[in-house]
Amino acid sequence: MNLYFRLIWLFVWRVRHCNSIGFLDTSRITYRALPFDCDINLHVTNSRYPAFLDLARTYMMAEMGFLKKFIKMKWMPIVNAAEFTYIRDIKPFTKFEIETKLVGWDEKYFYIEQRFVSGATLHCIVHVRGVFVCRGKQVPIETMIKEVNFEGPAPELPPEVIKWKQFLQLKKERNI
Repeated sequence: MNLYFRLIWLFVWRVRHCNSIGFLDTSRITYRALPFDCDINLHVTNSRYPAFLDLARTYMMAEMGFLKKFIKMKWMPIVNAAEFTYIRDIKPFTKFEIETKLVGWDEKYFYIEQRFVSGATLHCIVHVRGVFVCRGKQVPIETMIKEVNFEGPAPELPPEVIKWKQFLQLKKERNI
């Protein structure tokens, strides 16, 4: 239930008072780990991370200035794949920040890196691959780039994302 409250708070307050960032800049949003975000091990439960990430990606689109536009166009972001690396746990009542950055795209997908940090401590790194869909069809990456008025070459994907892409392709080939 607390994520519904956080989602409402995001739309009612945070989106209206957010910073403005560039298309390739890092978005930052702060949360506090509440007791019901935690499991019996007294740290944020693994299932809570993806929910926080959804909120952070929504906030990033608002900071970029595209959230209202994409909603109006009925573009829905869809996560195709995600990979998590947990480094340090987040204890109850810890204030943490989620850093979200679009790290690049290819002919079909966009790639986002998200980090959970508190102070100098890195808790988790996540890579997300996704698309936008409209009326059941994928919005081409070129269309998305044009709609956000980005001009310039696609950034070079980080080596870990390139390896992850290769791994995802291998999984797909081996399981068809």
